[in-house]
Amino acid sequence: MPEHTLAAYLRALDDGADGVECDVRLTRDGHLVCVHDRRLNRTSNGTGLVSTKTLAELEELDFGSWHAGAGELPPDHLRLLTLDRLLTVLRDYGRPVRLLIETKHPSRYGAEVERRLVEMLRKFDLAEPVTGDPLHVTVMSFAALALRRIRALAPALPTVYLLEIPPPGVSRGRLPFGARIAGPGISLVRSRPTLIRNFQAAGHQTYVWTVNEEPDLDLVLSQGIDGIISDRPRFVIDRLNSAPPV
Repeated sequence: MPEHTLAAYLRALDDGADGVECDVRLTRDGHLVCVHDRRLNRTSNGTGLVSTKTLAELEELDFGSWHAGAGELPPDHLRLLTLDRLLTVLRDYGRPVRLLIETKHPSRYGAEVERRLVEMLRKFDLAEPVTGDPLHVTVMSFAALALRRIRALAPALPTVYLLEIPPPGVSRGRLPFGARIAGPGISLVRSRPTLIRNFQAAGHQTYVWTVNEEPDLDLVLSQGIDGIISDRPRFVIDRLNSAPPV
């Protein structure tokens, strides 16, 4: 499925994933949209920066009709996806779902990204996790400052500090203020075998991304990982279901 389309999210959930992950960027007119890259060239037939376009301009672009099997899907499942629509669909999915939202930085809009995100979550009554709510949100970022903003705006929201190259102290299990959960990339986990153990010893859950291959999945499972982010949810679920009981 084309990435960040509604079709892709529904496929992951139908395959049994516990939750889904999205990246959000702010449009020129203040809408949060689910787009990974800062530029439009790779994932659409448009060009230029997402941040310089209005929502109406982005909605004119094609984000996935060329993908194999796209012709069998409703057209609105392949168009640009707003965070508002994704939250609406996930809340009505019919079973508990987790949504991990990554705020992308650097951004020309700076702190406005987090402010708009928390504003949107409050609209859906999701800024404070409630027991029994079928939809639970976690906010992630590579930017420690972004997580500090989330902590100030919505102190109860879980936050994940994403890592490719750890700053000083992080390898020993410390996270920046505002971050509650560690989020190392799989290449970092491969190169630093004690990393997950150090985070967990410091009291931090650890989610690893992006785990798509069997050796990497075996590695993180052997270390008692708390969360796995993958482009292949069915592969991960089948492996978990076939694992011997601990």
